Order: sequence, then C-alpha cells, then structure tokens
Amino acid sequence: MRDDSVLLVEDRDGVRTLTLNRPHHKNAIDAQLWRALQDVLRETAEDRSVRAVVITGAGGDFCSGADISNPDNGHPIYRMRALTEVALALYELPMPSVAKVRGVAVGAGWNLALGCDFVVSTPEARFSQIFVKRGLSPDLGGSWLLPRIVGLQQAKRLALLGETITGEQARQMNLVTWVRPEDQIDEYVDELAARLVAGASVAMAQTKALLNEGADRTVREALSSEARAQGINFATADAVEAFAAFSEKRQPRFTGRWTVVRPPPRRPERPENEGREHA
Repeated sequence: MRDDSVLLVEDRDGVRTLTLNRPHHKNAIDAQLWRALQDVLRETAEDRSVRAVVITGAGGDFCSGADISNPDNGHPIYRMRALTEVALALYELPMPSVAKVRGVAVGAGWNLALGCDFVVSTPEARFSQIFVKRGLSPDLGGSWLLPRIVGLQQAKRLALLGETITGEQARQMNLVTWVRPEDQIDEYVDELAARLVAGASVAMAQTKALLNEGADRTVREALSSEARAQGINFATADAVEAFAAFSEKRQPRFTGRWTVVRPPPRRPERPENEGREHA
C-alpha cells in the first residue's frame, strides 16, 4: 500500500483501491488531496496491471465535498482547474471504476462518486448536491452527470433544493447502482471488482469509451465509433479466447494481448547490375 497521507493507494489482484484519508474532516478534499487524486488517476490510466479501480473514504464517510474551512486567496480559476483535471481523469479512465460509499457523499464528494462507472452504497449513506446552500453551483461534472442520469427535472430538484437523500432513495433514482448493508458492502465490492478484473480489458475499455462518447453523439457518429472499436477488439487474443471458451463450455481467460502479426522487414532489393563487372 502506498501512503500519500491524504490518499491511500492499495493494489491487490488487479484492483487499485484509492482511499480518501482525511477522516477527521469527513474526507473533505483540500488542495493536497486534489493534487494527489489527479496524479494517481493519471498514473493509473497508464498502468496496465490495474484492471479495476475502487474509490472509497476512511473513517466511515465517503467525502463531504471540497474543503472550504481553509480559504484560498488564489484566484478561483486555479482552484477550479484542479477539480476539472480530476473529473476528466476519472471519467476517461480506461478501466472500470467503482465508488464504495458509506456515510456522507455531498457536493463534490457526491459528484466524485457519480463520476465512477458504478456506485455501491449502504442504505444509510447520505447524498446531497449541497452547493446551493453554500451560494454555489454544482462542480466536478455534476451539472453534466445529473441530467444524463436522472433527467432534467429531477436534476433541477437535487441541485436547486440541495436536499439530502438516502442510499436507498438514490438507488431508486438510478444514482446508486447497488445498495448493500454495512456488514456486506466490503465483500460485495470485492466480488464486483473481481468480476471486472476477470473481464476482457481491451473490450471493456472500448465499451466504456463508446458509452461515454454516445451521450453527445449522433447515431452516425456512434456507429462509426462502434466499427472502430470492434476493429480493435477483433485484433486481440481475447476475441479468439472468448469463442474458444464458448465452444469448450468453460470460462474464458482474458489477457488483453494484441494478436496482429507484423510482417517481417523486407530486405532492400539489390540493383540488377550490383556485383557485375563494369567494362
């Protein structure tokens, strides 16, 4: 486990777990933690040994949002740049990500969870787009994510009222993927992560990118992207393995290896008169 003080990083069996580690502040994200998240997410995107990412919080809470207890005298544009980079790095991760939520997930903390591909929470978890109660508007991608998940009217309800909802209420609105009791959530997320690790990593990365891109594309653009993605998938050993496993009635063993064979380099052709004696 790597300990960056405010962000704990643990790698195990292809799963990288990122734990926000400011429990005495309910894991509110300060400047140091924003930088740590940005660096680790960028590093993770390039690490092919990582096949799934889990984000959670220490001390019984997920994240109470951006830390506003220590005012920053710098221009807000620089503070917002850090949030933007974290949101993009999380959204563009090629491997699937899971938010494991206990306690509070409010403001930027909730949007950090929504930026993951799956959200698993306890029934007692509490979610709020609290920005309006602080005289602010949603950030960390919340204004883009909410309408796409719950529709415009419900997004306005959450953002303009800033009300708090439970994990079960969030699940009913499709803002949480699964709800599990406190004593079962760790085991459930571990099993979910193991299922993701066992998947075809290249195909999953292509699928995730297609679904993300499709939110803003025409059907013609989506079809073009799908054709591009399948070309990439068919060039991996995973596609061959999947068909073989199906025929042999067994579970496939995915590796993500590239199977296109490069042709051998051609030897330069000798000029016709090379080696001949000249008169």
